[in-house]
Formats: sequence, C-alpha cells, structure tokens
Amino acid sequence: MKASILFPFILIIISTFIASCSNKEPNNKATTKPAVSADTIYQGGDIITINDAQPAAEAIAVKDGKIIAVGSHADINSFNGPETKTVDLQGKTLIPGFVDSHGHAYLQGIQATTANLLPAPDGTGNDIPTLIALLKDWAANNKASIEKVGWVVGFGYDDSQLAEQRHPTRDDLDQVSTEYPVLIIHQSGHLGVANSKALELAGVTSETENPKGGVFRHRPGSKEPNGVAEEYAFFYLVKQLAARFDDQINEELVLAGAKQLASFGYTTGQEGRATAPAVEAMQRVAKAGKLNIDLVAYPDILEVENIQPSMEYSGRFRVGGAKLTIDGSPQGKTAWLSQPYYISPEGRGKGYRGYAAVDQETVDNAVEKAYANGWQILTHANGDAASDSLIRAITKAKQKYPELNNRPVLIHGQVLRREQVTKLKALSIFPSLFPMHTYYWGDWHRDSVLGPKRAEDISPTGWVLEEGMKFGTHHDAPVALPDSMRILSATVTRTTRSGKVLGPNHRVPVMTALKAMTLWSAWQSFEEKTKGSIEIGKLADFVVLSENPMKIPKEQLANIKVLQTIKEDNVIYQRPANVSAISSPAVFGFLQNSKTHDHSHHETINGKPPLHGDGCFGEGLNVIYQAINSSNLKQ
Repeated sequence: MKASILFPFILIIISTFIASCSNKEPNNKATTKPAVSADTIYQGGDIITINDAQPAAEAIAVKDGKIIAVGSHADINSFNGPETKTVDLQGKTLIPGFVDSHGHAYLQGIQATTANLLPAPDGTGNDIPTLIALLKDWAANNKASIEKVGWVVGFGYDDSQLAEQRHPTRDDLDQVSTEYPVLIIHQSGHLGVANSKALELAGVTSETENPKGGVFRHRPGSKEPNGVAEEYAFFYLVKQLAARFDDQINEELVLAGAKQLASFGYTTGQEGRATAPAVEAMQRVAKAGKLNIDLVAYPDILEVENIQPSMEYSGRFRVGGAKLTIDGSPQGKTAWLSQPYYISPEGRGKGYRGYAAVDQETVDNAVEKAYANGWQILTHANGDAASDSLIRAITKAKQKYPELNNRPVLIHGQVLRREQVTKLKALSIFPSLFPMHTYYWGDWHRDSVLGPKRAEDISPTGWVLEEGMKFGTHHDAPVALPDSMRILSATVTRTTRSGKVLGPNHRVPVMTALKAMTLWSAWQSFEEKTKGSIEIGKLADFVVLSENPMKIPKEQLANIKVLQTIKEDNVIYQRPANVSAISSPAVFGFLQNSKTHDHSHHETINGKPPLHGDGCFGEGLNVIYQAINSSNLKQ
C-alpha cells in the first residue's frame, strides 16, 4: 500500500488517541443536554431516597408526575429547560410519601370533621372546662354545618387523662348548648356522653332500660340518666346522629379522611375494613375525581359479598383485597390471649384470657376463600391466641395453594410470641405492626393488661428484624391520629407517655423505621415498583419535613413537622404558617352542604351481640360503621 494512502488512516488514529487522552472526566453527565426537560426540579435541601443503592441525592427531576432523574446538581441541572420549575427546599428534608400500612380513612372523616377533644400531645382536652371551651369554639365556627346536620359532635376525650378523673356529664355538656344535641365520643370508641337535648331526642329517660350489652349511667341516688352511655347504649345514641347521614355526607367523610392523611404526609391511604356502602362512597368520590391521595380499601370478607380487588387505580381508588377480624384489642382487654390478663377486667375471673370474635372454622373458611380467589387478605389479630388461629388457617391454605403469591398481612400482632414470628416468615405473612402503642398505651399494657414481662415485647419489631423480614407500621386511625412522626418516634425509641422505654431490644434505627412507613408498606400492597422510594420511574410522591430525621436526636423525632405533601408532583398539603402543631382534626372544618332528614329518634335497640373491630375501638368501630352505613337515607 502506498504511503499516500496510509497517511490519512494514520492521522485519524493519532487524532482519536489525542482526543481520548485529553478527556479528563469520562463520567461527565452534564456535557450533553438530555432530550427531555423536567417539569420540576427539587433541590436545596436534604433528600433521603430510601434506596440503598443511592441513599441520598442533591436533586430530583420530575416529568409527568414521575421521577426521571436522581443525582447531583450537575446531573439534574441538565434536565432544566425553559419551562422547568425549580423548587428550593430551603434546607428542609424531602423523603418519599408515606404509604398507609393500616388505617380507616373513611372513619377518619368523623375524627376529622368534629371537635378535637384529644388530650395532650394530640390536643388540649386535659380537663372538663377545656372540653366545654373546645366544643363551644367549634360550634361557633361551624354554625351553618350544625344547622344542616343538627348535632354538635366532639371526638377523643379520655377520662383517664382528665384532671377530674371522671367522665363529663349531661350537665357539663348543657353548658355547650341546650338548643342542639351534643354528643362526645370517648377515644376508645366504647362509650360517650350526651347532653340533655340529645337524650331527649333519643327518648332516653329515667324509665329507659339498659339495652343488651350496654349501660345508661345514672345520677347518684336516681334513675335519671347522667348522660354517660356505655357500649350498645352509646351506639344507640350514635345511630341517632348517623340517621342524618346521606350519600353526600358519606362522601364528605371520605374526602375529610383523605385530607387528614395528606396533612400527615400520606400519599397513599387505606380503608382497612370497608363496608359495601363505604366502598360505594369511595367509588363515587373517585369517579368524580375528588381524591387527592391514592386510597386502597379492604372490604370485610365476612360482611361484603361482592369483593372485586384490582391492582389498577380508577380515580385514585382501588380495592386491594379483603379484611378478616379475629379478636379485639389488648387495651380494651378483648384481645384473645394464650395466657391470662395481668389484671382481669371487672366482672371477669383471674383466668380471663379474652376471646375470639369468630371460631376457627370461620377463620379457615375466610382464608380459604381469599386464597381460592387469589385475593390478598389482611387479618386483624392482636392477641397471640388470635395469631395462632391465623397461622393455622394460612398453613392449611398454603398447602392447598402452594404457588399463590398473595402477600397475606397480619394486622397489629401486638402480643406475638417469639416462635410465632418464625412461623410468620415461613408462611410469608407480612406483619403490619403497631409500635405507636408503646407511646399511647405502653404504660397501661405494663401495669394492667399484660404485666411487666409480656409488655416489653408488644409490637416486636426486633424479633421481626432478627428473622430478616420486612414489616409495616401503622396508626389505625381514628383510634389515634395518623401522626406519621409519632409513629416514627415510637418505632425508634419505644418511649411511653411516662417516659419509660418499653422493650429496648425492639428499638430500630431511623432508616429502618422510615422504610417501614414507605418502601416496605408499599411492598405490602404490591406497589413497591411505583412507590416507597425516590428512584427513576417511580411516582413523584414526596413529603417535605422540617428536620432531617437522620440528623437530629432520636428524642426529638416526634417534634418534626410535615411542611408539605406532594402527590405526583402536585402539592396537596401545605402546612399553614405560624401553626405550632397540626394535631387538631377540627382544623379541617365540618361537613358542608349536607342535607337534613326527618327521622324517628325512638328506634328500638336490636340487642345484637357486640362485634369486634380494630385497635382501641374494639366492637365500637364495627357498630359505628354499621350505624352510619345502615342509615343512608335518600331524599
């Protein structure tokens, strides 16, 4: 080959070599403009991704509600186009949106649309004069709604936390109003107090006999009711209120519950024990395009015939599977235990262990039904005997359907034994635990429910981690407020109201606690590919926090504030300025544009045996549910 022909090829090779040698930064991602410009870039604060492969980032790029890039400023600025909006986090912390592992979004609407009577730290209802003042203040700010609904309602008082160490009475509530009926609901959901007008409308007098399973308390030395009503007597009063609830009010409850969840950073909520009318209300709201968060419902498998789970959302709503309830609550001493309660409730013997809400055959059949249909099933089991029942049923079902991957979930599992956790792993049962209980009722569990030894191991996150398992953590609202930072704090510190640490071996690192509220809870509901961490391709569901939970003392975690909640790149909650705490459900207002109805206030009490419900509500949750939904009157 001639030199004249070889020379151009030699020149090209030399030029290429020189060019390659001059490139000092082979990974320079910012030199080439990407083909797509972001809608939004988030930067200027700490970003916790909950992605082990990339735990932190300087910035995020979002397009069409999804994350398109996560990385350094240089990486992300290359997505900055002429229409791109830049969000400066101003030194705050951005994390993935919280995914609700278990709660009751529909019933939260009642909590969110009534006067907040909760004691500290979730409210200021620490004495009876304050309760009266809170009710008066709420009534003054909700006159139009009271005219339409006809009642003044407060939620969450706790006589054990009141300075007077007693329940309010009708006389106390008459100071709020003598014109309108007033009803306040105890935090447990097992009882409440009515004023004189409410008792009059309900037809409750000195001649009224106690219903089966309930008690109307009397004034000292008299048969005159003092306003305090227990169990089915209280539920009878609730039915008078619920009789005014039409379809529109039920829809308002759904929206109020979703709004409350968003205020605590939840971008995916759960209705963890839905009735058919509740599902219908959620579907109507979703069809109208009114939901601001994703909402997943689990209808009661023993009550709802037409359960139609779907992995696809329609208007931000879907049915995720079915719900089964086996027992009650430990704090209400209705959870089903294998060993007796530390102190038996009044009227029970020393060997009292609680009881099952359903027999083993019913549990077996319900689980079999879920597995036969390929449904996910969430099962409420608080006591260890209830967990034994669930384990037996799933063992049988898995033998029949060994290839089915439906991710069954144990809800609560507060009194799990160590060997039961090993069985959960073997059966692929996902535990959704309630460590927030260590704060609210940990002292009660230690001193009255379980005793010092067993109380140390409630919600045993440490044992679950020893097995190498994922777990979720939940609030079970309206049993408690859906306070995400209280959940985080309790999971990490396990500190009770009295400041004692309950079960130090079950405390977990902050990152683990965050995973339980985000990525692992997303996994629970088969949504880990789209939610729970900040990764390319996932939804732009974020929460902006006032502090970085990874950097502050663990004792301060509960004080972190949710500043902003973002659903698919849209701000759905902005913390109001100069607000010391977002703990009052009353900040969300009351039901608007509801319709009134004439209705008999003298219904007979059916005397059905109490049915169990979730968490602290026990059977009250179920009966309130049924009372509301059985009274859907049409114009």
